[in-house]
Amino acid sequence: MRRHLSLIGFSILIWVLPSGVSAAALTYRYQHHLFTIAVGKEWQEQKEVWMYEGQSVKVPAAFRVDGDHVPALPVGFARMEQVAWNHDAIRAALKRQIATVFDRSAGSVVIRGGTGAITFEGVGMPGRRLDLERAVTLTVSALEAGITDITLPVIETQPAITVEDPALSAQGIREVVSVGESDFSGSPKARRHNIVVGLSKFNGTLIPQGAIFSFNETLGPVNGATGYLKELVIMGDKTLPDYGGGLCQVGTTFYRGVWEYGFPILARRNHSFAVHYYSPQGTDATIYPPYTDIKFRNDSPGALLLQTFVENDHAFFVFYGTRDDRSSEVIGPYTWGSTPPPPDKIEYTTEIPAGTTRKVGERVPGIKAMWWRIVSWKGAETEEPVVSVYEARPRFDQIGVEATSPFLTTPSGSASSAGISSTR
Repeated sequence: MRRHLSLIGFSILIWVLPSGVSAAALTYRYQHHLFTIAVGKEWQEQKEVWMYEGQSVKVPAAFRVDGDHVPALPVGFARMEQVAWNHDAIRAALKRQIATVFDRSAGSVVIRGGTGAITFEGVGMPGRRLDLERAVTLTVSALEAGITDITLPVIETQPAITVEDPALSAQGIREVVSVGESDFSGSPKARRHNIVVGLSKFNGTLIPQGAIFSFNETLGPVNGATGYLKELVIMGDKTLPDYGGGLCQVGTTFYRGVWEYGFPILARRNHSFAVHYYSPQGTDATIYPPYTDIKFRNDSPGALLLQTFVENDHAFFVFYGTRDDRSSEVIGPYTWGSTPPPPDKIEYTTEIPAGTTRKVGERVPGIKAMWWRIVSWKGAETEEPVVSVYEARPRFDQIGVEATSPFLTTPSGSASSAGISSTR
């Protein structure tokens, strides 16, 4: 059963456990960021409780005695031990497992325009800090109510922003509207290169108020001449090297920024199978110019200015502009329909030297994921489900053969019948 609980201006999305069931772990969320923390034994402690005629009371000082002999209590008084939540232990766990990796200081940036390209001195990242005390209070309330899903109370601060170009100021460039973020840890060298090159195409881009923005139009051509290296790209039922492999990391980062703020999304498609770089699933957006694009409408009060950068294996889009009074919350993922990978697959081909093999697909289970985006604005609230369907994929190997090989006529050696569905 699902219900909603509010505390001191913050909310908890909750799933109520059956009576008598204790939570083994809690999920904490902020936008697409998810943290799962095990409920430790040290979170509980014994607490002395004094009762008088069934009501909790403060123990009279006269009842405190030294020595081995404890006198009988007056009629109506009772002393007992109860299990209580250890706030200090909970606070330490939240600080260690969330705050230390989540908190960041506000940055500062000077934005210059004029007749040339828009440039940035510094980075205007908003500061964010987990409100530990309120997080502890929410955690205790959730544990006592049998709740396992908690929305983190986060304190955000605007960076120091100086806009030196009057034309940009006139278009409403004055504060951070949203930030898109993704983690590409573990990416190979060529993929990292392509992410940096792709991000650079958007740095300094100005999106007019009311405009429909196309990700692909700004990205431009993707080939060796535009600075990209070959890296793995999803091509139908195979994953093969092509120019710009990894650009979906840029697309996903951009999409999260516009989606989480509450901008109208006009075009977005998830990957054909779940890719670990885009966890949590359902928050990704694939691109493959000119077939697959990401589009949104800038319905904010002013223009939007993009700043992009990479830091500590994370990609960022900072959206400068003018905030309005909309509020947006993304809740998920709710997953279902998990299916195991199909049997391993072999294809015989003349595309690689005879006698060699190459892996063109890894085993991936299938799954469906849904997020809810709840946007409150202009006196109305809209709930938008975003459903992503990820296929189960087999281990797929190609074996090189001669053109005269009889294996080429077998079903396993035939060309893929999948339609063109490529993603970077």
